Amino acid sequence: MNRTKELILYRDMEEGSVFYGVASLIARCEEPLSNQQEIRDLYYESFHDLVELSDKYGFCGNLWQSYLTWLLVSHENAYSRACEIREAAQGALRQIALHDMAIFLELFRFDFNRLNDVPGIAGASIWMECPKADDAACVLSRRIRDRIHALCVQLSKALCAEAFLELLAGFYREFGVGKLGLHRAFRIERTVEHAEIAPIFHIAQVALSDLVGYEAAKEKLLANTEAFVCGRPANNCLLYGDAGTGKSSSIKAIVNQYYDRGLRIIELYRHQFRDLHDIIAQIKHRNYRFILYMDDLSFEESETEYKYLKAVIEGGLEKKPENVLIYATSNRRHLVREKFSDKAQLSDELHNNDTVQEKLSLAARFGVQIYFGAPDKRAYHEIVRSLARQQGVAMEEEALLLLADQWELHHGGRSGRTAQQFINDRLGREEGL
Repeated sequence: MNRTKELILYRDMEEGSVFYGVASLIARCEEPLSNQQEIRDLYYESFHDLVELSDKYGFCGNLWQSYLTWLLVSHENAYSRACEIREAAQGALRQIALHDMAIFLELFRFDFNRLNDVPGIAGASIWMECPKADDAACVLSRRIRDRIHALCVQLSKALCAEAFLELLAGFYREFGVGKLGLHRAFRIERTVEHAEIAPIFHIAQVALSDLVGYEAAKEKLLANTEAFVCGRPANNCLLYGDAGTGKSSSIKAIVNQYYDRGLRIIELYRHQFRDLHDIIAQIKHRNYRFILYMDDLSFEESETEYKYLKAVIEGGLEKKPENVLIYATSNRRHLVREKFSDKAQLSDELHNNDTVQEKLSLAARFGVQIYFGAPDKRAYHEIVRSLARQQGVAMEEEALLLLADQWELHHGGRSGRTAQQFINDRLGREEGL
């Protein structure tokens, strides 16, 4: 009998077609009068789908057990969310989860070598002996994949449903559950019904120590984020200044640094500001701290999307949750384009000062404003030297700096971005020799 129909909490699995297919295959194997052609069809269809998922998520060893572990750590339900928020879910909820784990334990222990006895089936042993997938093809980071693999090994040794459940609950408490637990960065994808928070599988592994200079700016950003992660009062943050000076990289580095302490980042664009209330509703009761990240934020005079942002930051009837902050980068300090006519020339409006204040009010809602200015020549040279050391550029320093100065004259002036582009050019030339 296919016992997946008896599941209570762990139902409607995302990417669960393999789960229900293999569960049906296992049930057929337990029935002595099953149609062997149907078993063969189910086997090869399920085997194909599982191999494709293994390549995508980096499953290895026992593919079936790896896949089941992935489903369990990804599935958000009343029990898994309760474990994430509290020390442990108890009472009736735990008993229901224990019921489901007894079913999963049966599925987990199935020996696929039994399928080798079915005529026309070959390669069943591969289900239990698959080598590690290519890292380049895996959408999961190595860190997440290794965590899931370690849990899979532990679950395979569980002697009973209680032990199985305790291992899983421990994972939920330590790492969280579902996409918000496993991933650090997200984007917004619009569906017919609502705004969907979708994981970004690979982000730049930049650290604040990689960013040369701007020590005071980085210290201010760190202090605000540390307070936020610790549950103390913190402010929305605006990083503004010249292009290519490391504003966006600093925010990415902050998320990398604080991920293990529960910090997550969600990237939004201006056209998605209408979905802000929907997004916040999905994250406000989760046991994480969220930065809503808006890169290169600025508005032309005719654009009105900033009013949605103003209402969310401060001024709406619904209070912004304590686990949500907004971090934005911009080349403009005041975000909304101003003209001299707003201050000096007559217009159709009776109160020109109101127009000016309306445009300044968005930036005023960012309690922390951090300036990133273009480096002077000395600082630019230090950035070039540091990047050259980090990335192994083999060139005498005087010649290197002379070429760096020539490069910045033709590539937009001095900045960290310009320095990195120069280093990339040198590396490309050296490798081409």
